[in-house]
Amino acid sequence: MPAKSPVIVDLKFIPEEVEAALAGAFPDREVINLADAAHERRDLSGIAYAVVWKPAPDLFSRAPDLEVVFSGGAGVDHVLTLPGLPEVPLVRFVDRSLTTRMSEWVVMQCLLHLRQHRAYEALARKHEWRDLIQPEAADVTVGIMGMGVLGQDAARKLATMGFKVIGWSRTKRDVKGIETYDAAGLDAVLARTDFLVGLLPLTAETRGIFNADLFAKLSRRGPFGAPVFINAGRGGSQVEAGILDCLDSGVLAAASLDVFEEEPLSPESRFWDMPNVYVTPHVAAASDVKALFAHVEHQIGRFESGLPLEHVVDKIAGY
Repeated sequence: MPAKSPVIVDLKFIPEEVEAALAGAFPDREVINLADAAHERRDLSGIAYAVVWKPAPDLFSRAPDLEVVFSGGAGVDHVLTLPGLPEVPLVRFVDRSLTTRMSEWVVMQCLLHLRQHRAYEALARKHEWRDLIQPEAADVTVGIMGMGVLGQDAARKLATMGFKVIGWSRTKRDVKGIETYDAAGLDAVLARTDFLVGLLPLTAETRGIFNADLFAKLSRRGPFGAPVFINAGRGGSQVEAGILDCLDSGVLAAASLDVFEEEPLSPESRFWDMPNVYVTPHVAAASDVKALFAHVEHQIGRFESGLPLEHVVDKIAGY
């Protein structure tokens, strides 16, 4: 029986988490963790598999014989733009833990805005006891742009909390209990949306889609008089100058941003200090590294048994 191919790991995650997760992963094959300086000059030819998140730009030239590339996250734009990406299947990470983490973040942000958490924090700092308007979830329509696995799960959980939820995607998705629209229905979704949630992949069509023109089409009938923008999809889908202009002018009441055009977010960015903006450092759906390696092991097992890989990316569509 031929020896099983090693697995290249090039993940720009917390190194200690990767090392801990590798302790029990891939027990029957060698793992080449490129974070280890011992592999700096390693010959990577003849190796079939690589697990990557923001890998070294020369990875694919160093590993010319890859048969499958696995993304370390749900997003794949960081791989699609790399030089020398081979014409082999690219598999994205789909896992219950990743989906649950994203939904938790989306629900948390919606609740923080609904219950005016920042305003109460400001009052508390002044030791001021005062009631603010307290709408309920049923008074708010959440429009989700991006109805893949993550968007559908977030929609169901928001609906369970009592929010009215509608969904939009390029191709209409059928989601039980959720009203959904396809590309032609974008303006209809925006006109009804009080809290806009972005969970879109980054493609040529979605780059810069969250801009001032789009925000101007959002509902003004919600309980706060102006809509809220919440984005945990991809930073390239938003135009940050437009977000700032809309926050300054009142077109947007508030925002929650987990992703940015340039990451890490500059210490000079105004977003850090704005009282109506929540900033998190691209952690809404941080990958569980142990679950990631289990996912990769399962997919390699399918591949080597002659079964089709799951969650293969359409490189033309970008997701």
